[in-house]
Amino acid sequence: MIRDDAEALRTAAGLAGEFRAGASGRDARRELPRAELDRLTATGLLAITVPAEHGGADVSAVTLAEVFRLLSSADASLAQIPQSHFAYVNVLRQQGSVEQQAFFFAEVLAGRRFGNAQSEAGTKHLQDIRTRLADAGDGSYLLTGVKNYSTGALFADWIPVLARAEDDLLHVAYVPADAPGLTVVDDWDGMGQRTTASGTVRLESVQVPAAHVVPHHLTFTGPQLHGAIAQLLHTAIDAGIAAGALAEAVDFVRTRSRPWFESGYESAAEDPLLIQRFGELAVRHRAADALLVAAARAVDTARAGLDDDSAAEASIAVAAAKAYAGSAALEIADALFEVSGTRAALDSLNLHRHWRDARTHTLHDPARWKIQHIGRYVLNGTRPPRHGLL
Repeated sequence: MIRDDAEALRTAAGLAGEFRAGASGRDARRELPRAELDRLTATGLLAITVPAEHGGADVSAVTLAEVFRLLSSADASLAQIPQSHFAYVNVLRQQGSVEQQAFFFAEVLAGRRFGNAQSEAGTKHLQDIRTRLADAGDGSYLLTGVKNYSTGALFADWIPVLARAEDDLLHVAYVPADAPGLTVVDDWDGMGQRTTASGTVRLESVQVPAAHVVPHHLTFTGPQLHGAIAQLLHTAIDAGIAAGALAEAVDFVRTRSRPWFESGYESAAEDPLLIQRFGELAVRHRAADALLVAAARAVDTARAGLDDDSAAEASIAVAAAKAYAGSAALEIADALFEVSGTRAALDSLNLHRHWRDARTHTLHDPARWKIQHIGRYVLNGTRPPRHGLL
């Protein structure tokens, strides 16, 4: 059991050190990190956002973001797996009944993991959710549909499923992973984040008791931080990828790169042109980290006094950080090859995993729309929409 923010940060830093050594090999072999995820769970780190009144550490958003940044700097796939876990713990905080909170928070404290069955492929757009929650007439529901990009589902004890009820309103059904009619298929073949097992979840008349269904649509009827918190964790993953790629570049240039013959120096690390480029990359990295911290503080401020204005400010701060961190991760992961030289392109070194992870992860939602909402907010005072992605 982790008791406070300081312990959470120490634990995350220690785990990052453990996970970093095997990250490249796991990616190259597409070796799913079951043992590492079990190790992460055993530390109690997945329970750090459980409210204090239920026995959790209830850490700040600043701490939570730093935990994800640290883990992602070591292994971006592994860090991605629990992102949905924390998002759906937050759904319970916002809309779970007293009984639901008591039951599910106890599950989390006992080491149970939440997965994700949210997105659907082949629909009109992201929010065209066709999975249905039908009233069975006996105090339960029947859940039917197909979900894709279900990160964490293969490793989960409970799989939160986003579905529409007969009135078309959004709900989240928390379904045990071994429920009859539920199948998790490991068919993820993304070029990056290869070991997240973000495959398919099939639901064929899965029975769900009403006590395990949360009215998620109510989250968006007033000021909310659901989207800001979820996007903050995505931002931390991007910032972590940037940090990991920069550290890899520093090590490679110091230990393996040859100096360019025209430089006149004995080592690549003395080349003033490379020094200049590393300085530029360090500025990008530091700016991404600073925006992440500022966004997390805005979330903490909004949580302390939630209203339309504070929620909007938190969402905009997170959107700015996410847009910047994504581009920084891509630039630094690409520049790793620029500064390291030809040998860095050897497939056996697998240095391209950083770029593949960054490119794959930054496709979750388009930065161009975040910039649009930031511009509208700054220029016209238009608050961002309440749709869960800001």
